Amino acid sequence: MAKMVDIGAKPDVRRQAVATGIIHLNPKTVRAIRAGRVEKGDPLAAAEVAGLQAIKSTWQALPHCHPIPLTAAGVAFEVKADGVVVTTTVEATYKTGVEMEALYGATVALLTVWDMVKALEKDARGQYPAARIEGVRVVSKQRGGLRR
Repeated sequence: MAKMVDIGAKPDVRRQAVATGIIHLNPKTVRAIRAGRVEKGDPLAAAEVAGLQAIKSTWQALPHCHPIPLTAAGVAFEVKADGVVVTTTVEATYKTGVEMEALYGATVALLTVWDMVKALEKDARGQYPAARIEGVRVVSKQRGGLRR
């Protein structure tokens, strides 16, 4: 039987999770991102909004996650020669952690970048030989005593 874990008796604790991942892209696609020449618009702006929306709606997509009252969330990007690194940071004072929110936000942001640049990434056969998402993971998780 599937169920959400009962967290009712747990105390509220300040928590933070940071997740990251990369989408590898052709150098010409990276140049287009940097130059603002992507037909659909700015992939990073769209991915920032999509990542934040995903962070806030994780509980709606992942059936065993609790709706968590978030206190802070952010999506940051580093454009590299071979792709875009996405890093999400999520904070809450609650009974359970926020690592799934950070992971889901990073993944949706990466998928949004792919969607925005897919026309530039397709080869003559309509395939994506260079585009790939890798390394989505939690890079840090903290509980209690967070410094701002």
